[in-house]
Amino acid sequence: MSEYSEIYLAGGCFWGVQKYLASIKGVISTEAGYANGKTLNPTYEEVCRNNTGHAETVQVVYNDEYISLDELLNVYFRAIDPTSLNRQGGDVGTQYRTGIYYVNNADRPIIDSAIAKLAEQHDKPIAIEVKPLENYSPAEEYHQNYLDKNPGGYCHIGEHLFQDLDE
Repeated sequence: MSEYSEIYLAGGCFWGVQKYLASIKGVISTEAGYANGKTLNPTYEEVCRNNTGHAETVQVVYNDEYISLDELLNVYFRAIDPTSLNRQGGDVGTQYRTGIYYVNNADRPIIDSAIAKLAEQHDKPIAIEVKPLENYSPAEEYHQNYLDKNPGGYCHIGEHLFQDLDE
């Protein structure tokens, strides 16, 4: 059995992103958190109000023998507006930026290739930040699997995308 792979994906409010990514076959686990900011272990209030530089991010652990990074990224791209800077749905601010944060340097060429293919499908520039993961802190417990705990809670990802995953 192989080791699992991990990637950190930011796509606006992490509530919907976590639920969406957790629904993908081959994803082993997800965790909502804060990535690539100026402080360690920030609170949600600090991220929202204190310009900490964090992105609301979902840690994704996946079985790359079942789903490749390229396939995972293509599913992620469907859930975001890749041309929107610091905004997804009704959420506005740098913490809602889109981003792909990697821990394995071998993932960078795969990410770059996926972004290049995505760019061919859009007239506007792609606004997805691509960087190595500098730091990551799990979000507070009430944010974890939020939409499972609060069905009908806010989600900027269209319901049809969740249905597409079931088919």
